Amino acid sequence: MHNGKPLSALPTENDQRPPYSSPRRSFKSKSYNSGDEFGSPWNVAPSSTPSPSILYHCISALYRQEGTIFALAIAKGLVFTGSESCRIRAWRQPDCTERGFFLASCGNVRAILAHGNTIYTSHKDCKVRIWRIVSGPDGFKGKKVGVLPKPQQILGVIPVKSGLKHKDCISCMAMNLAEGLVYTGSWDRTIKVWRMSDDLCVDSFTAHEEQINAVVVNQNDGSVFSCSSDGTVKIWRRVYGQSTHALTMTLKFQFSPVNALALSCPSGSSFLYSGSSDGIINFWEKEKISGRYNHGGFLQGHRFSVLCLVAIDKLIFSGSEDTTIRVWRREEGSGFHECLAVIDAHRGPVKSLAVALEMERVTFVGFLVYSAGLDQAFKAWRIKVSPEERMGFESSDAKTKVAEYEYDYEMSPVLSPAWVEKKLQGTQFLFD
Repeated sequence: MHNGKPLSALPTENDQRPPYSSPRRSFKSKSYNSGDEFGSPWNVAPSSTPSPSILYHCISALYRQEGTIFALAIAKGLVFTGSESCRIRAWRQPDCTERGFFLASCGNVRAILAHGNTIYTSHKDCKVRIWRIVSGPDGFKGKKVGVLPKPQQILGVIPVKSGLKHKDCISCMAMNLAEGLVYTGSWDRTIKVWRMSDDLCVDSFTAHEEQINAVVVNQNDGSVFSCSSDGTVKIWRRVYGQSTHALTMTLKFQFSPVNALALSCPSGSSFLYSGSSDGIINFWEKEKISGRYNHGGFLQGHRFSVLCLVAIDKLIFSGSEDTTIRVWRREEGSGFHECLAVIDAHRGPVKSLAVALEMERVTFVGFLVYSAGLDQAFKAWRIKVSPEERMGFESSDAKTKVAEYEYDYEMSPVLSPAWVEKKLQGTQFLFD
């Protein structure tokens, strides 16, 4: 059942790399090149620091024969991948041994949402399928338990709020755990809200002028954040006592399409990050008194579009069209961010990221980062942090955090080093 190729089948880190890994200093950000002078398989970042704060290496790399992986999610010690295929595959953490798959009648899985034993997947037919993880004698088993919208809604038996299913690709999903709601964002510019208890659509509204690329929910207050190719980030709140939602704030500091969002809420604070097609990561900080989000600055280093973001406490992971993954750290009590590592991750754009805390018994030791690229590769990275960096993750709240973020991107040709070289030189050419 294993369809992947081993690490040796993929380009090694000793292969020639295009000259795009050198980071740039920018407003409220500081970056370093990663190095390997301390020996394989570990890479050290930053290389100029005698006692590095982060060590990383690739622990697994698979080449998918079923096409590009569009989405990743983590649940129950498993990593789920959605691709052009009709199979949603499950991989054991951290070695990425395949455990099984869900088989759907329609493929092109663009988004995956996981919580507990329940998995939501979006498909080419603009529907969301709901799966339940079932433990069996042979390990992993999955069972489909529902579809959004429900067949009764499509037939008109049950009243529907503002239409039926989405009219275009469902690009992103998010969950409000306290309210029991699932949000779906689509290229049809709408957001739909589904009640988890009965799988009914309770609200639907046009959120942006162009396609929606990401949706996240603040679990502390229920705020919903959406971003779009129209260059805006919008904040929505559910109207008290109703199922409808109202726009509370529009954030537009950037002028290029916004592809990804991530939310960090440590110790009552709230930081919102957005990744844009210009390679910039903007961030906003929430005022504790007014509740408004004020622009705090930007993180600059990626050469091309930022396609995916994950935030866990004070660390931010970003994947880009420039084929790299960057690890950023936010300093306590300020808006200063530092780039701790630049990982040459893939031979094509880094399309999706999922991150989990790695524990040894009851002690936090680092992160497991899973990445999928348009080079059809799926990789697992082990990132270890210094004892000083671990302090922010030693609380009981941090130990329970598992974050995943999936960004869905319209299919584009895979980047090669030659492609990157030509783009940096400003030349124009046609893709094969």
